[in-house]
Amino acid sequence: MKIYFWRAVCTVVVLLFHGNTNAAEKQPNVLFIAVDDLRNDLGAFGVPYAKSPQIDAFAATARVFDRHYVQVPTCGASRCALMRGRYPTVASQVGNDGIKQTQKEWGQQSLPAVFRQNGYRTYSLGKITHYPGGLTGKEWAEGDEELPGAWDRAWIPNGPWKTPVSIMHGYANGVARNPGKSPPLEAFEGSDDSYPDAWVAAEAIHTLKTLSAQQEPWFFCVGFFKPHLPFAAPKRWHDLHRSGIPDLVAEIAAKPSWPSGWHNSGEFRGNYGHAPGRNPDTDIEYAREIRQAYAACVSYMDEQVGRVLSALRELDREKDTIVVLWSDHGFLLGEHSIWGKHCLYEDALRSPLMIRYPGIRQPGQTSHATVETVDLLPTLADLCHLPTPIDLDGKSLRPQLEDPIAPSFKDAHGFWSGGQRTVRTDRWRLITQPTKDATAPQVELFDMQSDFDETKNFASEHPATVKELLAKINRLPNPNKKPK
Repeated sequence: MKIYFWRAVCTVVVLLFHGNTNAAEKQPNVLFIAVDDLRNDLGAFGVPYAKSPQIDAFAATARVFDRHYVQVPTCGASRCALMRGRYPTVASQVGNDGIKQTQKEWGQQSLPAVFRQNGYRTYSLGKITHYPGGLTGKEWAEGDEELPGAWDRAWIPNGPWKTPVSIMHGYANGVARNPGKSPPLEAFEGSDDSYPDAWVAAEAIHTLKTLSAQQEPWFFCVGFFKPHLPFAAPKRWHDLHRSGIPDLVAEIAAKPSWPSGWHNSGEFRGNYGHAPGRNPDTDIEYAREIRQAYAACVSYMDEQVGRVLSALRELDREKDTIVVLWSDHGFLLGEHSIWGKHCLYEDALRSPLMIRYPGIRQPGQTSHATVETVDLLPTLADLCHLPTPIDLDGKSLRPQLEDPIAPSFKDAHGFWSGGQRTVRTDRWRLITQPTKDATAPQVELFDMQSDFDETKNFASEHPATVKELLAKINRLPNPNKKPK
């Protein structure tokens, strides 16, 4: 009996000692970099004409996820899913005001709140939730907080743009957008700080220096604006892409010939003024200018991200900092005759995700597993040994972080207005939207192995697959369904 007693005592002592050792270890910091409207047009994803050396260099040190999917193809709703770790459950969470309108129900379990409640200092610079700076009133410069209680500080850099609205859609040297009249493209002959993202980078570097001197662990989110419309960047970045960007073949650029989720690119056509007669669907040269300007914004943003990552390295904080690079959705540049997002096609929902953490094994290796934005909350909580909120739709990506060949463990779900929904499996994408006949929804089925560009609707040829995938979709609540 005495032997068993002393074994038990020793076990307790060892556990207590081990627990105290872990408690004494400093928790890792987190640098979360968010990019707006970035499709997978990066060298790290094998895009031959991409010029993104800074992000590509980071990718070589991180786990790259080349099949990461967002939940909703618009800024605020995608970021709502990021904050919640859950699929949208009500209609407002499929729109840009989902955080603002529903945060009272879940805000204390949001991504930054989990960190703040567990001893982290939390900071939001630039665009992290829908409203840059975190305020929701006039010009986004006053009024209620979008996500109250989550951040120690949320702000935008002090630059020539007078309000968060003007910096979000900023033209050179503080010029604000005039909705419906300002051009969708701009190439100003000036330095990088002619445009907002250089100011975001400078403020991020200054903040990193301050954070490095404090004892508490920090969760620092840095949100860049480009390549969001307007496609405006210094001229030298436009000149970098004078050639090399291919035109789309007609089959890929064509409007779907079947009933579909096509739309008329309202953000691109309605929020900006286009010269008379200039339509990228019929004007090949104009289409080239748009793609060139988008690529210029990507390269400009890439340079600013590189400045921040270099500062982290120079401060010797890579050794204790998790770094995430994520984009809130993709963007169609003429695919399906769409210039924008706001649809459930692959190029709207697929976006970059890269994660690096201290001690990562096989850095630079790509995971081909299907993963989602909702997975980031549980993943970061897991890596930082924090309690994870219950009932999340996301799952920790630790298996794929530890082993790049770990397979997918769930499908990716997407949502859009009007009841449109999609599921992406390893092979298929099914898009569905309701019709007047509830028993016969409109469906689009794409074989992503044989037809990655989604040029053919296979629904009529694979009715059993349609039925199987519809069942997957219908297992989830429909956020657009009105309560009885």
